[in-house]
Amino acid sequence: MNSGILNDKYSVLMSVYRNDDPNFLTVAIESMLNQTIPPEQFVIVEDGIVGDEIEDVVSKYEKNSSLFSIVRLEKNGGLGNALNHGLKVCRNDLVARMDADDVSVPERCEKQLKAFAKNPDLKILGTQIKEFVGDTSNVISTRRVPTSFEEIKKFARRRSPFNHPTVMYKKEAIEKLGGYPILNRKEDLGLFISAVNNAYYSENLDESLLFYRTSVENQKRRKTWVNCKEYIEVMYAFFKKKQIGLADLAYVVFGQLMMYIAPSCITTKLSKKFLRT
Repeated sequence: MNSGILNDKYSVLMSVYRNDDPNFLTVAIESMLNQTIPPEQFVIVEDGIVGDEIEDVVSKYEKNSSLFSIVRLEKNGGLGNALNHGLKVCRNDLVARMDADDVSVPERCEKQLKAFAKNPDLKILGTQIKEFVGDTSNVISTRRVPTSFEEIKKFARRRSPFNHPTVMYKKEAIEKLGGYPILNRKEDLGLFISAVNNAYYSENLDESLLFYRTSVENQKRRKTWVNCKEYIEVMYAFFKKKQIGLADLAYVVFGQLMMYIAPSCITTKLSKKFLRT
């Protein structure tokens, strides 16, 4: 891609599974179809049997538009596995991630495409997000991530430097890394740490271009022992591969233990101070 020349062709990559809400899924899909520069392809991966309601939504789009490429997996293998299958089907060099329950603002992809046109060395580009409950008018916080590559490299050693549903990346670059690692969770962090360690130039736009759906239940889930334990296990795996240092691992272990032990009022304040506004 030559600098300054806008490549307006990109694929959307989305994974759905049986617990997704069909109404939220429709809203998410429509938000991508209504981009100021619409996608040239929309890849949806069904991660295992999804149930009749989800299947009805997916089939409707598949039948009514050649834009859609549907990948149906027999068994649920997790997000990383599903996205790797979908990535193989993407026919454009630029791929925009999207989750099945979020809402992209209309200008999201156009702004990302312009950034890629401006800098041919760019491999991954994310944005900030606004977290909402129920309706996009009910924003409860903004999750901010670093914008510059130098800040991203530091941030990635302890937390995900991107809001995963917002990223647009070059397919070839992700494939060279072997795609998403197959983990119980934090597949995105594994991919991003690998990208940073391979000096993949990356940035985040300094504006919120996606509404991230959350709920009281999601907030509570962050404090469960299972959630904290899995995060520590994933980061320990990165430590053993020498992708992060001992100080980084200690920071994560301490942070997750505090997340589990401390009262919700304290963890909420800490989260807002360091990650959200």
